[in-house]
Amino acid sequence: MVLIDRFRSAMAENAGPASALANEGEAQALADRMPDLLVEAMRVSNTLVHGIHGRRRSGPGETFWQFRHYEQTDDASLIDWRRSASSDQYYVREREWEAAHTFWLWANLSPSMSFKSHLAPTFKRDRALVMLLAAAELLVRSGERVAYLGLTRPTASRKAAVRMAETLAAHQTSAPLGESLPPPERIARHSGVVLLSDFLDPPQETIQRMRALADNGAQGHLILISDPAEESLPYDGRTEFLSPNGQEVWVADRVEAIRDEYQAKLRSHREALSSAAGQIGWSFLIHHTDRPAAEPLLSLSMRLQDRAASQAMNGLTRGIA
Repeated sequence: MVLIDRFRSAMAENAGPASALANEGEAQALADRMPDLLVEAMRVSNTLVHGIHGRRRSGPGETFWQFRHYEQTDDASLIDWRRSASSDQYYVREREWEAAHTFWLWANLSPSMSFKSHLAPTFKRDRALVMLLAAAELLVRSGERVAYLGLTRPTASRKAAVRMAETLAAHQTSAPLGESLPPPERIARHSGVVLLSDFLDPPQETIQRMRALADNGAQGHLILISDPAEESLPYDGRTEFLSPNGQEVWVADRVEAIRDEYQAKLRSHREALSSAAGQIGWSFLIHHTDRPAAEPLLSLSMRLQDRAASQAMNGLTRGIA
C-alpha cells in the first residue's frame, strides 16, 4: 500500500488539467492500473531473487567513454569538477564499463497490445509492462544500469523500476509511446537491449529497427508477447475482426476455413523475425499471456548468464595469450 500511495502521489503532481485527458480515456486507464502492474512486477522479480546474472559491480572501470549530465541518483563523488567548471551544469565522467553494462528496455504500448481474449487473464500490454518493470528491478539488483529506450536516462538506482513506471504513466499521451516499433536510437556499444512486443508490424520494418539498434554492437533480446487466441484462432462461423484502432472491419463467413492458412502465415512471420535475430546474435523468445510472467524472465536470465560466462572465458583466454 505504501508503494501504491507513493506512486499515486507522484502521478497527481504530474497530472495536467482534467480536460487535457478527456479524449485519452484508455491512456488514463493504463496510468491508473500502473501501481498494480508495478506491484505485480515486484512480485515476479522476487521469484527470481538472484537477479538476471548474479553479478555485482566490481569497480568504475578504467577506459573513459563519455561525459554525461549529473543526475540526482549519482553520488556527488562522481562529479568531474574540471569538466563541470567550464559549464553551468555538473558532469559525470562515464567509464566504458558503465556504458557497456547498460540495458535499454522498451515495450510496445500501441493499440495492438490492448487485446485480451477469453483464453487469457491479462492484456498483452499489461503483461509487457509487468515484465519490463520486473526486468528493470532484476537488472538493477545485479548491478546493471537500466533505461527506457528513447525516454529515460540510464540509472543504477534501486528505485529505477518505480521511477520508470512513474515516467511511463506520466507520458502515456505522448506520441512516441504509441508507436509499435522501438525508436531508432543510437546507443553505446556493447549495451544490452530488451524489446517486448507482439511484433505484428511487417517483419522487414521490425528487422530494420532491430539492425539499427545492433549497428553499434548492442546485444539484444526480443520477447514476443502473444495472446493464446492469436495462436489458435479459436473461433467458428461468421466472425468480425476489428483493426486495433477500430476503424477497419473484416468479416470472415467461416473463420475455421482460414485457420490453417492463418497459422502458416503466423509461423512464417515469426520465422523471419527469429532468423534475423539469430543473424545478428540476438535472442528471440515467445511468451503467451496465459503463462506466468516469470517464465520468459527466467529464460532471459539463463541467456544472460551464458553470455556473461562466455565473455569471461574469452577475456581469460586473451589474458593467457
